[in-house]
Amino acid sequence: LAAADVVQGKTCTAYPAVRPDLEAAGGTWSDVNETFTNAVVDGNLCTAPAWPAHPEWMKKFLGLLGSTVEP
Repeated sequence: LAAADVVQGKTCTAYPAVRPDLEAAGGTWSDVNETFTNAVVDGNLCTAPAWPAHPEWMKKFLGLLGSTVEP
């Protein structure tokens, strides 16, 4: 996302090693929780730090699309 120039002015999360690239591209870093399970939405962009966040990322991404998931 940083290389695609789409994070400027956006708050994002990612794997911690990506933080310098994100900030250099004009993004704002959102801390990763202890279990790497958080996801962050800013506008129409949904980001997460690693695979443990897939459920939270998918929930928020589907919300952006206007979908709901029911058990």
